[in-house]
Amino acid sequence: MIQLHHVWWLAAAVLAAATFFDLRARRWGNALFWGILAAVFAGGDAILVQDAAGNHLPTQLVGVAVVVMALLAGTGGVQRAAPGPDETARREASAQRLGHRLFVPALMIPAVTTVLFLLAPFLVVGAWRLLPAENATVPALALGCCVALLVALYTTRSRPQQALAESSRLLDQLSWAIVLPMLLAALGRVFEHTGVGAAVASLIEMTIPTDSKLACTLAYGLGMIVFTMIMGNAFAAFPVMTAGIGLPLLIRQHGGDPAVIGALGMLTGYCGTLLTPMAANFNIVPAVLLELKDSYGVIRAQAVTAALLACVNILLMYLLAFR
Repeated sequence: MIQLHHVWWLAAAVLAAATFFDLRARRWGNALFWGILAAVFAGGDAILVQDAAGNHLPTQLVGVAVVVMALLAGTGGVQRAAPGPDETARREASAQRLGHRLFVPALMIPAVTTVLFLLAPFLVVGAWRLLPAENATVPALALGCCVALLVALYTTRSRPQQALAESSRLLDQLSWAIVLPMLLAALGRVFEHTGVGAAVASLIEMTIPTDSKLACTLAYGLGMIVFTMIMGNAFAAFPVMTAGIGLPLLIRQHGGDPAVIGALGMLTGYCGTLLTPMAANFNIVPAVLLELKDSYGVIRAQAVTAALLACVNILLMYLLAFR
């Protein structure tokens, strides 16, 4: 059975390859950054190991690693590698030769992931199963990426080492912003455990009529947008706003459907992702990669769409959650 730690080991292998390529190119800061992240992924199981006193000692090492990575990123130690003119010309020629076939591997990822997730309960032989019953999504995504890689190698007639080299190039292009979703999701858990959700609930109870379903729905939806804009990620905002408004007011007090509230609440939070520079990997890095003159051009182009989607999501939440 494919477990989560197998996925983490696969990610560690890709990051280790990036470390190797950066060492060979003498990009020492980049190599150290990806090497630390690779070690964290590879040693994920060790983080859960306790000593005789029940202390999670390796967790402290991970904390030190995160601080070192932050220092590397903040001091400019992680730099984006600019492609040479020959490399750019080669890519353009390859893209013209392959045409729309380039989209096939990318589309394979969501297609294979969805099929595997839906078929997970049936991919069982005796006591053996392909995907874990409790969390099939991430292993299914990893398998989808592996299938897409094989299709990409067949389509482009490239060697496997070329895939690792391109992965390293993409990591260097995205730079430190690639770890923001993980860090911000962890920040959401920190806020949840430190009682931010309870503080939000108290503030909401003082400012809105909590006996009104519409007022609570608006507070939850707009709160998801605002917190997402502050934190840069809906995953970080979701535990805070759900603990503060979604669970106590919409679900317990007004009897809302948890599935509808959770799904549409997260979707509403994504509207905030479209509006904030804190979501650097979505809104700032693409502007850099596309060499836009306006670094906030992506956000400006998305603003109207984000506002319309937010209105539709909040309306759907109000209409569907309390049927």
